[in-house]
Amino acid sequence: MHADQFALRQMLRSIAAAEKAGRPFDRLLGKLQGQLQRSLQRRQQRASWRPQLQWDPELPVVARRQEVMDTIAASQVVVLCGETGSGKSTQLPKILTEMGRGIAGVIGHTQPRRIAARSVSARVAEELGCKLGQEVGYRIRFTDSSGPLTRIRLMTDGILLAETQNDRWLDQYDTIIVDEAHERSLNIDFLLGYLKRLLPRRRDLKLIITSATIDAARFAEHFGTAGRPAPVLQISGRTWPVEIRYRPLDEPQGDGADEEPRDWLDGVADAVQELARENSGDILVFLPTERDIRETAKVLGGRRLPGDLPERSTEIVPLFGRLSMEEQTRVFATSPHRRIVLATNVAESSLTVPGIRAVVDTGTARISRYSARSRMQRLPVEPVSQASANQRAGRCGRVGPGICIRLYSQADYNTREAFTAPEIQRTNLAAVILRTLSLKLGNLEDFPFLDPPKVSVIREGYRTLEELGAIVTEAAAAAARQDPAA
Repeated sequence: MHADQFALRQMLRSIAAAEKAGRPFDRLLGKLQGQLQRSLQRRQQRASWRPQLQWDPELPVVARRQEVMDTIAASQVVVLCGETGSGKSTQLPKILTEMGRGIAGVIGHTQPRRIAARSVSARVAEELGCKLGQEVGYRIRFTDSSGPLTRIRLMTDGILLAETQNDRWLDQYDTIIVDEAHERSLNIDFLLGYLKRLLPRRRDLKLIITSATIDAARFAEHFGTAGRPAPVLQISGRTWPVEIRYRPLDEPQGDGADEEPRDWLDGVADAVQELARENSGDILVFLPTERDIRETAKVLGGRRLPGDLPERSTEIVPLFGRLSMEEQTRVFATSPHRRIVLATNVAESSLTVPGIRAVVDTGTARISRYSARSRMQRLPVEPVSQASANQRAGRCGRVGPGICIRLYSQADYNTREAFTAPEIQRTNLAAVILRTLSLKLGNLEDFPFLDPPKVSVIREGYRTLEELGAIVTEAAAAAARQDPAA
C-alpha cells in the first residue's frame, strides 16, 4: 500500500544504519517483514474486489468514457468541465475503478457540502453494488463511514485539508477528485494550492478538477507543466430545453398600472400557482435563508394547488444545511404526487434533486463578505451571479422540458456578475492568515493561490492580528526578550 511506503523506507534506513554500525537489527527486520506482509495482504484483498460495472449510455460522461480514461492515464492533472446532468460526480469514481485506481491508495472525492458527500457516496455504492461504508464510504465532520477496504471515499474539502496535518504527502490517496471547484471557497482554494505544491513530489498522484461552471482556462494554466496547460475535457450535460420566464416583483400583475410591488412571498406563491396549473411535476424553489424557507413553507402549506385532492395534496420538502440527515434524505425519496422542494443554494450544483420539472428562482443567496468599514465578516443576502442563475435553471432540465421562473427582470440578470467572486476576495485576510499558520502552509505571500490577494490587503490582515494580539511579530518578540518586564 502506498500509505505504508514512508514507514517501510524509514525502517529500511534504520536497518541499514544498524548494520553499518555493527548493531543487532533482528527485531527491526522482523518488524519490517511483518508490516510488509500485512501491507501486501491488504493490497491483494483490495484488488480482489471486481465490481460488475453497469453504465448508463445516455450519460454524456459515459459516452466519452474511453476519452476520459486516456486523458487521465496520460496526464497527472485533468480539468473536466461537466455541465449539469453530465454524470461527472457519480461516474468518474466508476471510471477510475475501471482503470485500476483505488488499489494501492484511496480515490478521494471532495464535495463542498456534507449532504452532497453523503448523497453521492450512497449513489456510487448503489451503482457499484456494494454496502456503503465498505468499498465506498464517506467522511464528514463527526462521522467516518469508511474502513481499511474503502477504495472510494467521499468527503468535504475541509476534511481533506485537515488530513494534510497528519499526512503531509496525502500518501493514503492515489487519486483525488476536487468536485464543484467553481464554488471557490477558502477550503477549495487552500486545497488546490496545497495540491499544486504537492504534485511535483507525488508523481504517482492523479488530480481531477471538475465543475459545471468552471473557468477552465485559468485552472488549466495554474496546473500546467513545462509551459503547457493541463488538458481540459468539455462534456455537455444531458439536459432538455428550459423555458426562462421573468416575473419581476415590481412588475404589475393585473390591469392596474399603479399596483404596489409584490413582496417576495407573494412572488413565490404566484410563481408556484402558475407552474402548478401547467404541469404536475415537482417544483424546486431557491430561497436565500432557512428563515425564508420556513416562512414559505407556512404560506404554501395552507394553499390548495391545481391537481391537489383532499387525500393527496402537494408535499412541502425543506432542504438546507442544518437539517438532520434523516430530514435531508427526504428530498431524494419518490412521491406519488407533486412535491415542492424549498432549498438554499445547496441544491444549486452540489447535489441533484430528482424529478424536478420547474424552478422558481428568487435570484438571491447569503454570501459571506467582509466589511472593511465595520471590520467584521457579514452574511448579507445578495443577488447571485449569472453562472449561479444558469445553474439553478438547469436543475429542471434533467427529466424533460422544464420551466424556470425568475423573480427579477432580464435587465437585472444582464447586469449581474458572470461568476461569483472567490471567497478569498470577499473575506477578512486576518482569518486567512490564521488559517495558513494553523495549517503550516508557510507565508501567505508565497502560497500558490489561484487568485493571490494583494500585498496591501495581506499587510492589513497582519496588522489586524497584531492589534488583537493573535500573533507576535519577530520585532515584538525581540523587544519582549530585551525588556522582560514589558
